[in-house]
Amino acid sequence: MLLAGLQIMKGKADIIKVKPPKDFRKLSHRLLHLANRGLLRIDFLREISNVLMDFSDCDEVELRVEEGSKYYLCRVSGGNVNSFSFEVVPSILADEGGTTDLAGNITDIERLCQDIIIERVDSSLLNYTEYGSFWTDDVSKYSLDAGAGIKSLAIFPIRLNRENMGLLLLKSLQSNFFLEEEIEWYEDVVKIIGIAINQRRTQVMLRERVKELTCLYGIAKITASPDLSLDKILQDIVELLPPGWLYPEAAQGRIIYDGKTYLTPGFCEGCHRQSADIIINDDKCGFVEVIYKEEKPELDEGPFLKEERSLLNAIARELGLIIERKAVSEERERLREQLRHADRLATIGQLAAGVAHELNEPLGNILGFAQLSLKCEGVPKLVSKDLQKIVDSSLHAREIIKKLLVFARQTPSRMVSIELNSVVEECLDLLSSRLVKEGIELRLSLVSDMPNMTADPSQINQVIVNLVVNSMQAMPDGGVLVIKTSTDGDFAYLIVEDTGSGIEADILKQIFIPFFTTKDVDQGTGLGLAVVHGIVTSHGGSVRVESEIGRGSRFEIQLPLVNKR
Repeated sequence: MLLAGLQIMKGKADIIKVKPPKDFRKLSHRLLHLANRGLLRIDFLREISNVLMDFSDCDEVELRVEEGSKYYLCRVSGGNVNSFSFEVVPSILADEGGTTDLAGNITDIERLCQDIIIERVDSSLLNYTEYGSFWTDDVSKYSLDAGAGIKSLAIFPIRLNRENMGLLLLKSLQSNFFLEEEIEWYEDVVKIIGIAINQRRTQVMLRERVKELTCLYGIAKITASPDLSLDKILQDIVELLPPGWLYPEAAQGRIIYDGKTYLTPGFCEGCHRQSADIIINDDKCGFVEVIYKEEKPELDEGPFLKEERSLLNAIARELGLIIERKAVSEERERLREQLRHADRLATIGQLAAGVAHELNEPLGNILGFAQLSLKCEGVPKLVSKDLQKIVDSSLHAREIIKKLLVFARQTPSRMVSIELNSVVEECLDLLSSRLVKEGIELRLSLVSDMPNMTADPSQINQVIVNLVVNSMQAMPDGGVLVIKTSTDGDFAYLIVEDTGSGIEADILKQIFIPFFTTKDVDQGTGLGLAVVHGIVTSHGGSVRVESEIGRGSRFEIQLPLVNKR
């Protein structure tokens, strides 16, 4: 061999200048510089291919790089760096455990590539080097179809620490294009390419991990704010998603939970999506997804990285925990409010009981003397009418006191076996004429095989009367009153529905509070529904209310068939 830099005769007509070693060193530096820029895979492979084309003066440069289960094929041809092409094909395992590309389409040159990458070559043979590279100045001698007009071919395995990373193929239309010294120097170059590929991979992985950690840290900061509503939390989290993905400028986020949708600003449907289910108590209750609104090269999962799948799964798990914690917090606050409410009720009950007992004696005297006075002979007619008003008012006041005592649970219960339908019918016998007078249509639907239940008949009667009267007051211009009974074998259900004015949401939360009323002073005491609630809960039951402004209200009373007080 002559020294580098001299002109060497490669053929009868071709005289080519050998590139000096310093040029190969400069090439290696350029490749390492590319690796340190942390380019995306396709951009990195394009830059390497173009640099090699520009340096080698070949007619075609082909770079094959394997990562995971994908094989990335890059070509620059015709001596034109703008002719770059890129495709992804699946890799298959060879018999010896190596990999190859183009599964199911193994041509002679592809088989040669497979042999080289899995080191199934004999380096002592002509045209093979000790490193395992193959080169020839005349592909026709080996019946290799390397492309139209290609005569010289060099194939170099790209390895790092014995890891097969791919191949570099250099092709020329000239015969005798490669020299032995150059082949050795190109083998040093492909070692640098292996280092560069690994370095770029490390740079990108580090950058992506920083983005992922930033995303998770942002989620942690959001959830650390105790005053944020769940809607605000989910909206803030969905806006953190795009920066955590490989192509943030094309990424969009969407969270769907409990029938609600949370989107990044300017959201539109895209061509690729990656999603993960939100699981709470082993039930799927929604999902979170990232969408690319434009085409991107195929990677591990479509255009998404496998690490992004792990990130999305972690975010979905975190969302499940956030929703669970929020529900627990709201339930804890609800229980606290119930405890405060129960404490208020206990205080009001004690006050009501004391007031009722204090009023009973003077009220009894007023009622008694008024009734005695009515029986006296010679009482003027006008005085008699006034005395009757005193009696009526006293009786009304006594009923209010009875309600106070029921609310305060100062009256003894008489628990007997009753049939709910019979109690309902007895109450309606007393109220039917008033319903007709008020222009209210009654629709009755009583289950036929209602079993007996253990309850206080007078208190259940009072529950029914209070609910019916409450519905009548909600329909001053008439309407429809529906009363139903049903059973599921363990509980009896009483449903009272009306087509009245309905109850506003903020008022609905307070209707069972004693003395709370929206009626005028002379139209209600605010004890009717409080008494209903007290009686039902004392029987081990519950009250459920639904109401819509302008469409009416629905009260559902659930009572155990066997009282376990």
